[in-house]
Amino acid sequence: MPVPTALDGLPRPPCAELLGWEVVEVRPADGWIRLRFEGRPEFVNPAGYIQGGFLAAMLDDTMGPAMFVYSEGRLFTPTIEMHVSFLAPARPGPLYGEGQVVQAGRSIAFLEGRLMDLSGTVIARATATARLVPSEKALAA
Repeated sequence: MPVPTALDGLPRPPCAELLGWEVVEVRPADGWIRLRFEGRPEFVNPAGYIQGGFLAAMLDDTMGPAMFVYSEGRLFTPTIEMHVSFLAPARPGPLYGEGQVVQAGRSIAFLEGRLMDLSGTVIARATATARLVPSEKALAA
């Protein structure tokens, strides 16, 4: 049975729809989340691999939700900075992201994420610093 989280019942934003964002597993108390994405054929570069900007977007859409579920939906996480290391090429198809809250203070959080293909090969890793904004202020628009 899936663990209830702050993400339940929230509509997926258009960027998540585009990336095929889907929650697979969540451990809110640990600040950890596992998501599935769909690396679409429209995302490939001339070499036939998924362009790095899409992979970075998937990582960003993995790390933020880790903090959101950790805070029980109270905090939204605009990214201040993000560093991505691309480790292997990604072909179109399913990709899995794992996000982790490393440390959360009163106004800033440090996050980590990794993106893997079906075989478990790590495609890319990221670290991010995010501002912690009350969700009612960030999501009111």
